[in-house]
Amino acid sequence: MKLAVVGGGSTYTPELVDGFARLRSTLPIEEVVLTDPAADRLALVEGLARRMFARAGHPGTVRGTSSLVDAVEGADAVLLQLRVGGQAARQVDETVPIQCGCIGQETTGWGGLAKAMRTVPVVLDIAAVIAEHAKPDAWIIDFTNPVGIVTRALLDAGHRAIGLCNVAIGFQRRIATRAGVDPRRVQLGHAGLNHLTWIRSVLVDGQERLPGLLAGEYADELSGATGMPADVMRRLGFLPSYYLRYYYGHDEVLAEQCAEPSRAEQVAAIESELLRLYADSTLDTKPALLEKRGGAFYSEAAVQLLASLAGDTGDAQVVNLRNNGTLPFLADEAVIEVPALIGSGGPRALPVPAFGPLISGLVSHVSAYEELALDAALHGGRDRVFAALLAHPLIGQTATADKLTDLLLDANREHLRWLA
Repeated sequence: MKLAVVGGGSTYTPELVDGFARLRSTLPIEEVVLTDPAADRLALVEGLARRMFARAGHPGTVRGTSSLVDAVEGADAVLLQLRVGGQAARQVDETVPIQCGCIGQETTGWGGLAKAMRTVPVVLDIAAVIAEHAKPDAWIIDFTNPVGIVTRALLDAGHRAIGLCNVAIGFQRRIATRAGVDPRRVQLGHAGLNHLTWIRSVLVDGQERLPGLLAGEYADELSGATGMPADVMRRLGFLPSYYLRYYYGHDEVLAEQCAEPSRAEQVAAIESELLRLYADSTLDTKPALLEKRGGAFYSEAAVQLLASLAGDTGDAQVVNLRNNGTLPFLADEAVIEVPALIGSGGPRALPVPAFGPLISGLVSHVSAYEELALDAALHGGRDRVFAALLAHPLIGQTATADKLTDLLLDANREHLRWLA
């Protein structure tokens, strides 16, 4: 298998390479090609990746290239993990909306729309090159946020694409460790939209464990993972994803954001140190600091999905895919995040127990925003940007949406082709 990684100069990449090296019996890879426009970062990451493969005795090769065509030529699969505008754009995404009393987050609310506006056109350009030069049956695996919107853009354009996030596998691994079992024995009733999901059941060897987890002392640890108080989770009866704290605890989170450095600032400092470490020619393992960068179990999720696509295994994994009636209150074309059976023909969503109005109302609301966000990203225009912001439940006021529209356009002018 030839695998291309677009955005290969990311500091995340050694996490991915570590998974390829450790799990090579699961996913035999002959060649990994990293491509990135940032030549200096790419060289550092490529060097470390080669040393990691060598240390593990992996027979495959790793190389870097600035040429997208070279990277994807004849590829069996392409992973997208790019960040248009880099950490500087993320800093803007996370700080500007706070000025208007709105949450600052890179994938949710104003920041999520700004990122989608910058990212979707670039990803579609990349996908067109993949369609021309990769193998005809190559899959695009999208890690690029906002995953739901980017995956919808790829699917609408006719590409073989699947969106992937590490939230579900992170909870699965956490709960498996607590239960002292192999993660494959843990099945999660995880469903919703990307970065807007709920876990409503936890099966260990087919036995429901969620009520016990919420009732016991482990609830406090789960509270740390979700950002929601344990007593609230007990009353609701489910585990909300971390991103739901922006909705369920909006004012508290906003107060924290006003008082603390942004996550973008923290990540920028971590990345600077990681790149310094990657430059050490004696380093041949991923450094411990990488855990603070985020993306836990990112590599396991990628390897598991790629292996199942290649091997036609038919096992269940949580992915982002077309709704196609799975959540009956959403359009078939919407992209949702649910467990699906994975085979060579792609993912097939498993049935999802009906959502009550508490969940379905918010999912419908955010899904409508995502449709408007994609329209704005594809076609531009101030009115489309305004409509998307007005539709988002974290904004939803005309005066605020008007002001944030102008701020978004001013901050992202160099990345929006229709403003040129």
